[in-house]
Amino acid sequence: MLAAYACNPNNSRGRLHPEDESQHRSAFQRDRDRIIHSTAFRRLMHKTQVFVAHEGGLFRTRLTHTIEVGQVARTIASVLGLNVELTEAVALAHDLGHTPFGHNGEDVLAACMAPYGGFDHNAQALKIVTGLERHYAGFDGLNLTWETLEAIAKHNGPVTGNIPFSLEDYNKTHDLELDTYASAEAQSAAIADDIAYNNHDLDDGLRAGLFTVDDIIRLPLVGTCFREVDQKYPNLDPERRRHEALRRVFGIMVQDVVAESQARITALAPQSAQDIRNHSAPVIQFSDSLFSQLKEIRSFLFTRMYRHKDVNDMRERTGVVVRDLFQTYMDKSQLLPEHRQPTAAGKTAQARAIADYIAGMTDQFAFQEHEKHCA
Repeated sequence: MLAAYACNPNNSRGRLHPEDESQHRSAFQRDRDRIIHSTAFRRLMHKTQVFVAHEGGLFRTRLTHTIEVGQVARTIASVLGLNVELTEAVALAHDLGHTPFGHNGEDVLAACMAPYGGFDHNAQALKIVTGLERHYAGFDGLNLTWETLEAIAKHNGPVTGNIPFSLEDYNKTHDLELDTYASAEAQSAAIADDIAYNNHDLDDGLRAGLFTVDDIIRLPLVGTCFREVDQKYPNLDPERRRHEALRRVFGIMVQDVVAESQARITALAPQSAQDIRNHSAPVIQFSDSLFSQLKEIRSFLFTRMYRHKDVNDMRERTGVVVRDLFQTYMDKSQLLPEHRQPTAAGKTAQARAIADYIAGMTDQFAFQEHEKHCA
């Protein structure tokens, strides 16, 4: 049973290109399935989360991170009476626009694109699902419903001020109401992203030896969970101990979001999904007390993991790859595949075609292209 404030596929605002809907799947289920079958989704398997994909088989990739986000988002949506299929579709699509080499690849590509309108991975995800995926006979993109497109565009909140060019261009022909919050389903996917990476980055950092259990036991929430495990399972072997503690961290974050969101929804008493969009703040949130604890965890991860010397060394290497490729393609656009050639004249059109090409690369393909053209 859907809550009154959930998005109902029977009341969807529809697709930009009208289609006959499936007899067996709702519109949002169909969106989710199209995302899963997209080329961009498959590429996530070989894209960096924190560690470059080939550095170790047990570290999260962008795809395994996305799957974890989807699992958390489904749980939150189910408890709150939201549309699970829409929530999962947004969760699975939220990182489609990421470059190779994680956030470092995005930062470097954004710097290269600064004279040409910049680069933003959320806007790139929308560009992929509305144009760059080209498999269907009747349209470019995946022709997703308005609700899914809205959620991809603004799951992190209203998009105002300096709007990314690709998002602004699309919005001129298909208004996604960028100045409001997105649905509760989109908000659930966004906070599931926070939950997933806060938990799995602790796990990956431990596996990589960037810090130890003794280091993270000093953190709020984490230390409490380790003490609970030690009390219940004394003398547990280190790997099981770590897993048991971190799964408790994971569970506490989910429980906190559910409880806080239920309280916010009760106070607002929304009668429709539009009431959620029109509200002055997101309704799917952490409590203030847990959020303050998470800030300490994030600060620790930033210092001890994201800016660790080993990670920084790889950041330098991968940054060179992205910069070199961008400049090489700007100097010799004929190196771009035929289907990636600019469709308009001028440096801006050329740069944007190059950004689309580089953003779609896997880590390994970017290394190969760099060795081929820039060595």
